[in-house]
Amino acid sequence: MEVKRRKLRSENDGIYKADQTSRPKKSHPSRRYFVVVALLGILFLGYIAIACDLKPIRLGSKAIDTLAFSFNLQKPFYVVVIDAGSTGSRVFAFSFHESILGGNLVLDDEHFLEIKPGLSAYADKSKDGAKSLTVLLDKVKNVIPRSEWQHTPLSMRATAGLRLLPSHKAQDILQECRKLFEDSNFQTSKNSISIMEGTDEGIFSWFTVNFLLERFNSHNSGNTVAALDLGGGSTQVTFSPDATQEKSLDGHIYSVNIFNHNMSIYTHSYLGMGLMAARKEILTHGMNLNNVHPKGTIEVRSECINPIVSTEWSYGGLNYLVRGPVNETHKLVKTQNFAGGEADRPIVNFSECLKIIEKYVGGIKNKPIGLKDHEIYAFSYYFDRATEVGLVDPFCGGVIEVNAFLKQATEACDYPNTDQPFICLDLTFIHVLLRNGLGLQPNTKLYLYKKINGHELSWALGAAFNIIQNGL
Repeated sequence: MEVKRRKLRSENDGIYKADQTSRPKKSHPSRRYFVVVALLGILFLGYIAIACDLKPIRLGSKAIDTLAFSFNLQKPFYVVVIDAGSTGSRVFAFSFHESILGGNLVLDDEHFLEIKPGLSAYADKSKDGAKSLTVLLDKVKNVIPRSEWQHTPLSMRATAGLRLLPSHKAQDILQECRKLFEDSNFQTSKNSISIMEGTDEGIFSWFTVNFLLERFNSHNSGNTVAALDLGGGSTQVTFSPDATQEKSLDGHIYSVNIFNHNMSIYTHSYLGMGLMAARKEILTHGMNLNNVHPKGTIEVRSECINPIVSTEWSYGGLNYLVRGPVNETHKLVKTQNFAGGEADRPIVNFSECLKIIEKYVGGIKNKPIGLKDHEIYAFSYYFDRATEVGLVDPFCGGVIEVNAFLKQATEACDYPNTDQPFICLDLTFIHVLLRNGLGLQPNTKLYLYKKINGHELSWALGAAFNIIQNGL
């Protein structure tokens, strides 16, 4: 087995240096002298406490670092990462500084903006695809000082959306984006833009979750959590297995160095198991799309769509007119009026829809053995669909069991909903993916969040640390 080694930011390594020619704002000499002397005294006490391994100093060190930062004794620097996903493009502008104690990297802030559709929607209009990113770059330029643009790395990584396009179309889009980046005034290189491997996507997402949860503080891999990222084109599963699990997961184990500590990580990117890619395959079950004209509209009739639904949907450069099956399914339900009668309701034939989805998810051969034994954080479309049906709070997130998706799926399939025409299909797919594809139990807990401590859960933060470590 070939083991890939990647090194994420170490507290003891050199870090990206901000421009040394820029100077902090001037303040009164006597006041600044007093502050510096006071800080030196506090730092000396902090050093003694750290040397003696006094745990209470952890909170104090944060306070000291914050105080030093507020007096401009540390200068922030920036990294910009664009996530070119299958359903949208997202920009993350991160600001960091080097801690005055220990020299480790501190994340100060991030600015986030998303636009739709994703670059894959511009399969035949590569210039328009690149042009769509200008609004993201304008956002970044509004939050990063102009003097720092030339020192700020700008990177874009495309994910499953472009992986699923024909190679020449994907490369045309990337080439137009390179031209845009070259004129941006940010720091770029020939490696600034690329299609990211699913392996990197998984590891970077896992790093982001565990970094924000402060699970790396103990340098114990058993303290980390698993990360499930459900994107539009693929889904990533990443966790740190124990020795027994590692033997069963041969072929997908990677060695990474996290803050100067080596960890074995399992990660697998299941291409085609993203929510939108799966939706397309489920909707077109049994259809031959090889000779479809890209400018035409493809009519599909699906067992996973309510009979009353007729809606347009676009994915991967193709347009679909989606309707329910020819042979409709109905059920009698009691009405809520005083007469107490029954009404005929059109519904999705759940058992037939389930068979189609189970057959599609059955294509997963390499299951993540041992995943169910870990604390699991799930985000992206897992979180989005859960909030849409009230399983968790859209602002605070929450914890549910896997079988909650099944309960909501059966209820959604029994109710005609033209506002959410795909909700029955999506929820059923998520449940089957978690149970049959990833081997989780009905009572396995899922921690569903969009943000932790105000920061987005995505692979972008992990990618930013990697850029600081290795450059563009």
